[in-house]
Amino acid sequence: MKIKYFQDIDTLYIEFRVADVFETKDLDENTLLDVDVDGNICSMTIEHAKERADIPAFSYEQIAA
Repeated sequence: MKIKYFQDIDTLYIEFRVADVFETKDLDENTLLDVDVDGNICSMTIEHAKERADIPAFSYEQIAA
């Protein structure tokens, strides 16, 4: 998984998996979801990210099964 924040355009891009994008779905006017041919999530784009997400306070935690 890769997470990129483009400060100059205030856009957050989260790549969940590397795959060919089959379709991009508009979740709302500022959120895009890319899926592959099987409907699996590839990536998500969030525009106006500073006001929609707490960008400076980021953490990642993996929980063992």
